[in-house]
Amino acid sequence: MPIRDGELWLAADFLSPSDSQLTLQRLLAELAWRQDSIALFGRPLAIPRLQAWYGDAGCSYRYSGVTLQPHPWSPTLLALKTRIETLLQEPFNAVLANLYRDGNDSVGWHADNEPELGENPLIASLSLGAERRFCLRHRRHKTRTQTLRLPAGSLLVMAGTLQHHWLHALPKSRVIDQPRINLSFRSIVHPHNA
Repeated sequence: MPIRDGELWLAADFLSPSDSQLTLQRLLAELAWRQDSIALFGRPLAIPRLQAWYGDAGCSYRYSGVTLQPHPWSPTLLALKTRIETLLQEPFNAVLANLYRDGNDSVGWHADNEPELGENPLIASLSLGAERRFCLRHRRHKTRTQTLRLPAGSLLVMAGTLQHHWLHALPKSRVIDQPRINLSFRSIVHPHNA
């Protein structure tokens, strides 16, 4: 997809509708979902979604004061990882799974630019379940924005210098009453020492 200051690809039909629905149901049941809190002005605030962190041993991840230790790969996650690695010819050693229970769950503006991810991380983001809006906003040129619809089974790839120049978010939506799982496959190159 055309974007300045980074690279962005979207495969809208990476998984078929039936594969996508089956994978969603498996992951809802299989993964160790949890709701973490972050400190905001010194007070704990529950993150408005559930999450789970899976990966190779030693691939811990820290963001917003939360440190995640990896669960071993589940068979479903490992199969998806292998399929995405084959397509992209890139290795991944961890995945952050986010469960948006309905349109009230969201993620605010941020960049995936933690030191553990390296200089120019390649992140492969698989969407399952309810279609949601994915918004991008340039850090310096705030009027430069882009909004994508991410249907079930779509694979969005962010790469190059994108995390240096762009922020992204998944806003709330009053009309969505179905769950969405997002799997963002990534490579931890400098594990965080907890």
